[in-house]
Amino acid sequence: RRDVLVLTPWLAPIVWEDTFNRDILNAQYTQKNLVTGVVTFAVKKYWFFIEGFMSSANKYFLAGHQVNFYLFTDNPEQISHLQMAPENHLFVIPIQNYSRWQDISMSRMDIISRYIRSQFQYEVDYLYSIDIDVQLFEHIGVEIIDALVGTISSWQYTAHRESKSYETRTESQAAIPKGEGDFYYTASFYGGSVAEVYKLTRACVKGIMKDRENGIEARWHDESHLNKYFLYHKPTRLLSPEYYWDEEL
Repeated sequence: RRDVLVLTPWLAPIVWEDTFNRDILNAQYTQKNLVTGVVTFAVKKYWFFIEGFMSSANKYFLAGHQVNFYLFTDNPEQISHLQMAPENHLFVIPIQNYSRWQDISMSRMDIISRYIRSQFQYEVDYLYSIDIDVQLFEHIGVEIIDALVGTISSWQYTAHRESKSYETRTESQAAIPKGEGDFYYTASFYGGSVAEVYKLTRACVKGIMKDRENGIEARWHDESHLNKYFLYHKPTRLLSPEYYWDEEL
């Protein structure tokens, strides 16, 4: 591909369609006998998206490889029987509801980090967090696998640094210093090795809690803290906006 940026300034690959050979990558991944986990949240009215997300992810996410899906929901009884591929497993985990969607959003990092420590680290090698209100239309394969993976926001891809949606208020732990910032990453799709995702989520939780103590809420909540983390802990692989495209665009 010569029409897009395929390498970051710190030499991490940016994955676009036609920049990899999936057959070669599948063969390498299979030899390692790895398990990948997917975390998603369906709270309040978002239970409506469960069937669309799960049926498409079951078909297209790392097809043919073992995937554990961890579905956190405040409404587990709403989940009808979902037919999973033989290599996939679905775990439904009940969680509490929150009155504000912002609190739901910001609690996700805390829940992920706690479950990594108590459960996920023993069950999967890699872990990805994906929003429930999406559908997969094409295969997302092992080309996404790396130590620390961020996805470039489709809305922010062409924006100049000054117009990106970073938190700029210096009182917030999520603040990006003026003139800094590489890409704008969406919190709707990120992941990596279990150890790296644990470090990421713990750091973001600490920032969120510190902001809360100081009576401030980052501009885009957990996403602002994710962008701050990625500024100083560069992703080892970036997924292009193709991996999380907004139909409005």
